[in-house]
Amino acid sequence: MARPTRSDNWGFPRWGSYGSTREATRVRMCDRHGCDQPGNCPAPKSPNSPERWYFCQDHAAEYNRGWNYFEGLTAEEAAEREAAETRTANGYAEARHYGWGGSGDGSRSRDEMRALDVLELDSDADFDAVRAAWRKLAKEWHPDVRQGDEEAAKRFQAIQAAYDVLRAAEENRAWRPTS
Repeated sequence: MARPTRSDNWGFPRWGSYGSTREATRVRMCDRHGCDQPGNCPAPKSPNSPERWYFCQDHAAEYNRGWNYFEGLTAEEAAEREAAETRTANGYAEARHYGWGGSGDGSRSRDEMRALDVLELDSDADFDAVRAAWRKLAKEWHPDVRQGDEEAAKRFQAIQAAYDVLRAAEENRAWRPTS
């Protein structure tokens, strides 16, 4: 009768870390001739090819420096490919929930701080003070009150934009769960 092999996990399947086996770990070496560093940076062998070279970090940087992604394409095809790739670059947009981390006083974003400056308010003003300042300044700078004044029209638009920014921020705070 064959004797079962011993195990060191003692019934806990996640006892050891991933990849912690007794066998030797296979390390892929850099594909650059003469290099003895691990090759952990994949690089395409040619445009639109699934085959990859595996370089160390230094040789990957050297390879990428001379890489021409649009090699073999006409100017129109290169422009079309670039437009297609930048059209779907939404993965690089900042996530909305990181917006609170922008510069400001810690509770307000940079845009909110600029809007408060336009409305001539302090950074700790509540929304009732924002609404009162907006009404006062809008009445003062309204283009109907100052007819023919270009500066008044621009100032009124800035006041409206500032109020819209602060109102949207207040609505977001109202919907945000408190913890």
